Amino acid sequence: MAHETNQITAHAAVTDTRNASFEDLKQILERDQEAKVDMVAPASAITSVGGNLTVTGVDPVLTPSGVTSADGAYRPTSVADEGIADKLKIPTAYLRRMRAEAVDLYDLNVNGWLQRDPTRRFLLRAFKGEPGVLRAWLSDGYKIIDHLDMLTAVLSGIRESGHPVKITGADLTERRMIVRVESEHVAALAPELLRGYRSPFTGQTGDQLPLVSAGFVLTNSEVGSGKYAITPRIVAQVCGNGLTITKDAFGKVHLGARMSEGIVEFSKDTQEKNLALITAQTRDAVATFMNRDYVERKLADIQREAGREITSPAETVELVAKQLRFSDSVRDSVFNHFIKGGQTTAGGIMQAITATAQTLADGDAAYELETQALSAMAIAAAA
Repeated sequence: MAHETNQITAHAAVTDTRNASFEDLKQILERDQEAKVDMVAPASAITSVGGNLTVTGVDPVLTPSGVTSADGAYRPTSVADEGIADKLKIPTAYLRRMRAEAVDLYDLNVNGWLQRDPTRRFLLRAFKGEPGVLRAWLSDGYKIIDHLDMLTAVLSGIRESGHPVKITGADLTERRMIVRVESEHVAALAPELLRGYRSPFTGQTGDQLPLVSAGFVLTNSEVGSGKYAITPRIVAQVCGNGLTITKDAFGKVHLGARMSEGIVEFSKDTQEKNLALITAQTRDAVATFMNRDYVERKLADIQREAGREITSPAETVELVAKQLRFSDSVRDSVFNHFIKGGQTTAGGIMQAITATAQTLADGDAAYELETQALSAMAIAAAA
């Protein structure tokens, strides 16, 4: 498991974790849960001082673990700064520049816009500390679905489905949780998709192991960076390359009723209803996606374009990179993986992208790149 600590170190809970085991992920989420404090506060209760957001006048609450107080100073993460920029209509690039080069201007701008509408309310999601960490600045109508609750409900749904699966890895970033789940029993032959492909990781070929497994990827954001979703994923056994099929995803946006001012607490009834819905959706997702017929239908669709020959690899990769806005480093990695894979087809472009995704240290970037693989294949096939 790789850990990369964020620049903001007010609390150890702010960590990026890549390819964690289920046990490690659960331990991190349980630790983070203890450190969380969520509050709804009016603009009049928030002041920026030295780039930190100071909150005052929030009533403390009594919890099973003691008295929880929300008043104090919080250092915004880059994600929280994006939320501040969005809600106060300050250009994000300008807000970032002020934080880096002129924090007095940062304070002046944030405080000025807060004072213009002092009764407007925001949901602030934070970790406790001295100072604490402000990890999200959201609308007070944002519906909270925490990672730990979601993971618990998903596991319940998997158990209820009766389908044996394994969690093959998980990423936890400032923006989201990403959990990859694979069926232990549902596999399908994909000789056309894997013909001529050589794994850049093991050297084994798709002709030797022309199998794909059924799976799905679970994603959730606690900070406004996307909806909770369960997305089908097909995994090539020869290399571990995963292909996510985003158009078939089960999902739910984080929208709910306006919340009252103060520290956010959910009743047991509300929590149970949220978890019951996620559990049921997971059960349905397992039944739909962990199914050989589903996998074979998707393979038939994919293989119609995958076999198109690529006669100008460099130009094709450049076209794909331009249309999908890859960075130069990702473009170069995709080209290198295409050459190493030895599969000179549109399917080879797809394999190169999913292989590159496995090598990225940034979990968000890896997930987003993997979701673009099918689009890249379509672009390559049409070139």
